[in-house]
Amino acid sequence: MHKHSHEVTNENEKKTLIVIIFTIIAMIAEIAYGYITNSMALLADGYHMGTHALALGLTYIAYLLIRKYKDSPKFPNGTDKIGMLAAYTSSMFLGFTGIWIIYEAFERLLNPLTIRFNEAILVAIIGLVVNTVCIFIMEGSHRHKHEHDECHHEYEEEHEDYNFKAAYYHILADALTSILAIAALFVGKYFNFIYFDALVGILGGILILRWAVGLLKKTVVALIDMKKD
Repeated sequence: MHKHSHEVTNENEKKTLIVIIFTIIAMIAEIAYGYITNSMALLADGYHMGTHALALGLTYIAYLLIRKYKDSPKFPNGTDKIGMLAAYTSSMFLGFTGIWIIYEAFERLLNPLTIRFNEAILVAIIGLVVNTVCIFIMEGSHRHKHEHDECHHEYEEEHEDYNFKAAYYHILADALTSILAIAALFVGKYFNFIYFDALVGILGGILILRWAVGLLKKTVVALIDMKKD
């Protein structure tokens, strides 16, 4: 990995730590108020954000290990796969969370609870704001990498930062589920369609599974050095 890659990695490490702090705060608020307000959509968004906090934590730990062992003889072929392994692991947790959310949403369809819409909507909007801030924090590095790819595509394909890419797409997915949660709560409040909240929980779980499968495919290919067609 050349000097420029180390500089980008260090920048990504700092941004990841900032995003972790924002994510954990929003996660605690959404899960707590999800239980208080009986909102499955809000709970789904909160637990989804929890998987992102875990994934971001793995991302950050991977960066610490990459920096620690970048010149170590223990890794004669470099430390790139540490980040890939972290991305693979986070995708596994993401998949299990998606399955759990779908199960819980079906439970709510069979046994619906009264939802305190005003409180739930407020916290969901706060969660979306946090996600948006995190996207902007991470976007700079993602855009810079995309521009660098255009000039050095072949090299970057081989040394792509899967670790940061996984964290970035986790945040994008979380913003999307926040939007779905807000939509479900508004529909439930103004149209009295309480089942829509659980239906959106199922949709959110399916989206999480899709993200997990896509990330698994990419990281497995990288980890086993499979050549693309």
